[in-house]
Order: sequence, then C-alpha cells, then structure tokens
Amino acid sequence: MSHMRLAALALVCSFAAAAARAEITVGVSLGTTGPGASLGVPYKNAFQLVPKTLGGEPVRYIILDDESKPDNAAKNARKFVAEDKVDAMMGSTGVPSALAMAQVAAEAKTPLISLTPLPPLPPERAPWSYIVPQPTELMMSAVAQHMKSKGIKSVGFIGFSDSWGDLVYNAIGALAPQYGFKVVTNERFGRADTSVTGQVLKLIAAAPDAVVVGGSGSPAATPQIALAERGFKGPIYHNHGTVNLAFIQTAKKAAEGAVAPTGPLIVAEDLPADSPTKSVSLDFVKRYEAAFGAGTRNAFSGYSYDGVLLLDAAAGVALKKAKPGTAEFRAALRDALENVKNLIGSHGVYNMTPTNHNGEDERARVLVHVVDGHWKLMK
Repeated sequence: MSHMRLAALALVCSFAAAAARAEITVGVSLGTTGPGASLGVPYKNAFQLVPKTLGGEPVRYIILDDESKPDNAAKNARKFVAEDKVDAMMGSTGVPSALAMAQVAAEAKTPLISLTPLPPLPPERAPWSYIVPQPTELMMSAVAQHMKSKGIKSVGFIGFSDSWGDLVYNAIGALAPQYGFKVVTNERFGRADTSVTGQVLKLIAAAPDAVVVGGSGSPAATPQIALAERGFKGPIYHNHGTVNLAFIQTAKKAAEGAVAPTGPLIVAEDLPADSPTKSVSLDFVKRYEAAFGAGTRNAFSGYSYDGVLLLDAAAGVALKKAKPGTAEFRAALRDALENVKNLIGSHGVYNMTPTNHNGEDERARVLVHVVDGHWKLMK
C-alpha cells in the first residue's frame, strides 16, 4: 500500500473517529408496557419524528421499556450512566418512575429531561432535572377557574394511590381557598385496579358538586365509568395526564363530557391565529397522525418532541465548550438547559431559569372536553 493511500486511510479513520466522538447519546426509559402503556407508546412513537441531530451533531437514542415500574426506571437510568455513558437521559411515563430517574441523574451528574411532571422541588433539590410537561398547579388552575365560573362549592377527589395522585390532589387542594370550593374526599386507587366501586360509593355519599380525577391514560377511565354507572350527574374533571385516545376508547360513552386541561397541540387547528405554538403544534400533529393514524394525536408524544427540542437548543451551546461523552459536556448541557429562552414547542413556550426548570406559562394550556368521542376545545 502506497504512502499516499495510507495517509488517505489515516485521514478517513481520523474523520470517522472524530464523527464517533461527536455523536451525542441519549438514554430514554419509557413505560411502553404495564399500566402506563397507553402513555408510554405515544411517548416512544414521537422518536420516529424527531431530527437525527442535536445541535447539528448526530444523535443516538437508546430506548428501553421500564414496564411502568419505578425500580426498572432506576435500573435503566443506572445502565445508561454506567454502561452506555450517555450525555443525557429522558423519561419516564409516570411520576414515580421519573422521580427514580431524577435521583440517578443527580447522583451521576447527567441531565434528565423529565417527560412527566415532578413534585414542586426547588431546582437545588433536583439540579440535573428539566421538566417538559406543564406544572400540575398551572394546569389545575384552569380547572379551578372553570369550577368557579360554574358556582361549584364542593369537590370530590379520586386519584392514583401514588405520587401522581398526590400531585393532583395537592394542586387542587392548594387552589381551593382562592376559587371558593372545598375538597370533601380523598379516595385512591391503584393504576392496575379494575374496579373502584367502593371508592365511588364513598365519593357519591359525600354529594360533591363536581369530581376531580387524579389519574392518567386509560386507567383514568375506571372512575369515569364507575361514576357514570352510579348516576353521578355533576361535572367530572381530569388533568393533563388523561388526554389521549385510549381514555376515550376505554370509557366509551361514559367519557362524554369529561373535562381536562391539556397542551395546545391537542386542538391545534382550533387555536387562534396569533397563538405562539400554533405552527409548531400543527406541524407535529399532522406528521404524527400521518404516521400513526387519524385521531391518534396526544399530549405525551408532544412532550417527547418538546424534550428533544430543548436538548437540541442546549446541545448547540454545550458543543462550543466540550465534546460529547465527557463530564464537561454533560455539565455544559445542564447549564445550557437552564438558560433556554423563548423556545417554542408543541405544548408551550419554554423559558428556563436557575429557579424554574420548566419555564412554561398560561400559553401552555387549554381546556378540552369529550364531545362525540373526541377531545374538543372548550369555547
């Protein structure tokens, strides 16, 4: 082999090595099976629609199923850090699982894009975690405003017997004094429970004007169905974890009239022309439904998409300071995430700060209700 060919080969190898070093690796843990699967599958689907680069460099996503179990989410996170040497993590599909990943992220000093709301911890308690979904209190305040407009004075609560149920219950309880209602029950059920008859009987016995359900996805249909079967006539409010097609398919006719706050992408076509997210929401919804079928739009795939947009914005800054695969790059990525400004996603406009690792405001929410088997914007 000539010296010239050897030199050319060496140059090709050096370019290949440089390209390999430049690749950004992201570990993604999602509950694509188990009780959270109706959320986890859309979260995963979105990765077929995201760009192949972050900050202009190639990206590799390692996507693992955690079966909607917090222990498995923590195990996946530890694998990402120890074996895959990821630059960032994303996940998971339930609050308990995301909390487990946030702990690993803090210990390993690896940025986490949380795809579900986390309890309202100050950033110093979770310095490596950035949260895509809207804060629970922001979303439930839209529900509280609607209840006040309807003159509702008493509210029954039924929710998951875990940290997601706690988040919704605490949010609605905190809003109660300001909006003039009292929360009169705190009934709970497991995500995999097939019956909530006992809890609903207690709830109806308390005779509330309205009910708030602290569930998510298809399991949130269980109390919706039970309340309809028992003849409850008041409004039934949900949260942004419930807004998907699986909830309607599971609850069927009992879903009619259910009210929930959600991100604007769910009703992208109905948004005002001056809505800041309209073009991004519309583009994502059209591409998602082209890939997965009419009516399949959901909030959860949008959270994955916006999480990637956040990483893309931050990676462009971090790459100027360090190379992927290093502790320096992970630290630079964390710092860049904390300073993302005016990023327009499918759900809202993100303005991160050292004291706010979500950065969304009222532009990130709308109220929807189920009409003729579809989620529709409440006018």
